[in-house]
Amino acid sequence: MYLKHFKISLGWQILLGLVIGILLGSLCYHNQSAITAMQNIGTMFISLIQMIVLPIVISCLTVGIANMGDIKKLGRIGLKTLLYFELMTTFAIILGLLVGNIFHPGQGIDIHSLHTQDISQYMQTAKHAQKNSGIWSIIMSIIPTNFFQSLSQGSMLPIIFFSVFFGLGTAAIGPKGQIIIDFLQAVSQVMFTVTNWIMKTAPIGVCALIGATIAQLGLSALAPLGYFIVLAYGTMILFIVGVMGIVAHFFQLNIFHLLTVIKDEVLLAFSTASSEAALPKIISKISNYGVNQGIVSFVIPTGYTFNLDGSAIYQSLAALFLAQAYNIHLSLGHQITLLLVLMITSKGMAGVPGASLVVLLATMTTVGIPASGLALIAGVDRLIDMGRTAVNVVGNSLAAMIIGKSEHELDMNTAHKYWQSFTK
Repeated sequence: MYLKHFKISLGWQILLGLVIGILLGSLCYHNQSAITAMQNIGTMFISLIQMIVLPIVISCLTVGIANMGDIKKLGRIGLKTLLYFELMTTFAIILGLLVGNIFHPGQGIDIHSLHTQDISQYMQTAKHAQKNSGIWSIIMSIIPTNFFQSLSQGSMLPIIFFSVFFGLGTAAIGPKGQIIIDFLQAVSQVMFTVTNWIMKTAPIGVCALIGATIAQLGLSALAPLGYFIVLAYGTMILFIVGVMGIVAHFFQLNIFHLLTVIKDEVLLAFSTASSEAALPKIISKISNYGVNQGIVSFVIPTGYTFNLDGSAIYQSLAALFLAQAYNIHLSLGHQITLLLVLMITSKGMAGVPGASLVVLLATMTTVGIPASGLALIAGVDRLIDMGRTAVNVVGNSLAAMIIGKSEHELDMNTAHKYWQSFTK
């Protein structure tokens, strides 16, 4: 009777899938058939998530903006959001540089002992991205010339731009727009229901994704870069507990309460190395946490392009690691240059496959680090990507809470009750 009612939470199921995936990957080391099978299963899971992300963003954001109906308020929220994103990203880059200078992860590294990987694909992407980076390119890319083309390409910023204006237009026509609001509310409810169904397959997807990674690399490949990996994760944890914790406390929020609420989604993002995997449930949970749906639907998807704190930490720390491994001294001026370049390139190249490696490749060459150095860490990038993706999810969730609090659009009573429901 007890076993019949015994249920394992999604978080524990995902963690179990992670452990099984590591074991399977170890057993299937360099077994190409097994690697292909696991990669295909993992890709199918990510594709299921991507299938529902855009309908959720469009429906929730349009309804939220339509209900807000105030273009001045929207402009104020947008400005606050972008300023907050830039400040937090800058803090993340500076923290990565500080840790790299204090702990010197690249000193004493035997470059020849490191597993290298072909980086030609990243070289080509970086060259293309460099041509299209910069402030004006970013601004120009926000406005879609063809909304349906943006949908097919999964370009988040043009979709957000269109949805904001569509929501404002819906509000402007008054009662006639209510049928659109009702329809999109129904769409969002359907998509969240589908999300719950897809999440039941998450442990299988997680198992396959991590299994394929371990089977390709082998655990022995991690040893030479072990210190760098541990330091990267330590820095990310410090950023969440220290920097985010202080910022949350300043706004009378508790970072540990937030982590309690979104722990399953953080674990999902970590194990899949995909922010999109957690996006639908994060939007739902932060809305239930008491934040206005319009703010949640605007801030979180926008943050997936402009607020990549985990990626910023990794890029600055990895650049110093490679410089130290090559015995290249980076002066204070070089590191300030690195900071400024990362502040721009991390925005201009967001959304590119392997974005963090592409940004790192485009950045480190500006301070004299050989491009070939990227091959030294490309092999373990996936494992560090898991950590930085989790940090990105926490950072964007906190951003929605803070912007909501600053706009008096966060119901603290609802937030407290919702948090308590996760502690029982």
